[in-house]
Amino acid sequence: MTNSADSPGTGTTGSGPEPARRRLRPMRVLTVAVFALAGLIFFTSFNTAKGTNIRTDASLLKLSDLIQERSHKNKGLDESNGSLRDDVESLAEGDDGSTKAEDDKLAGLEKSAGTQKVTGKAMTVTLNDAPPDATAKLPGYPEPQPDYLVIHQQDLQAVVNALWQGGAQGIKVMDQRLISTSAVRCVGNTLILQGRVYSPPYKITAVGDLDKLNQALSASKAIQNYMVYVNVYGLGWKVTEDGTVTLPGYSGTVDLHYAEPVG
Repeated sequence: MTNSADSPGTGTTGSGPEPARRRLRPMRVLTVAVFALAGLIFFTSFNTAKGTNIRTDASLLKLSDLIQERSHKNKGLDESNGSLRDDVESLAEGDDGSTKAEDDKLAGLEKSAGTQKVTGKAMTVTLNDAPPDATAKLPGYPEPQPDYLVIHQQDLQAVVNALWQGGAQGIKVMDQRLISTSAVRCVGNTLILQGRVYSPPYKITAVGDLDKLNQALSASKAIQNYMVYVNVYGLGWKVTEDGTVTLPGYSGTVDLHYAEPVG
């Protein structure tokens, strides 16, 4: 005979079997919690939307859009700074107590610094990406990797350095004048120059002796290497003589910013 204490399905009064008390299984508790949380999320979403589209436009999430917006803002600030600088120079044209020798020295420094316009015979070098479906045009070369088909920072720097080497009096990349502290940098296949962003084709314009500038381009080892990719994979390369051109003066800040030790 079985003792009632050992039988969970049997009562102790002897009046017949009683239903066993069901225990809530952990899995069932978890399921209930999940459905409750889902309901809360749906209610919150409905209450927030109130019939409107709460999906953020994908373009607002793109870092490239933020960069372009800052680039346009920097362009406006550069133009405003240049206008104010012209106003200051106009006001300073009166008698400010300086001697002619001092004025001549200042003008020479401004010209060397690139903050004044420069006029002369000019040439423009245009660099561009190759077609995305480009293939090797010459035998013995591998089919191109994506990296082979875009303009890199080193390509732009090679042209700028060669033009300086050829005695350029002034250089403009896209619509900005370069000075001694200008840094030509690329992120991906976009150019970031003095706080502004550009996409190919890239145009580099130089004022100077055209024969010397052409010779410097031809003598550059880095450009010779680039020309291999021009001939094999179709990277863009174009040199044009522009006649007499006036390059704008650099209108940005000339203050140097550098890190300092804390304390």
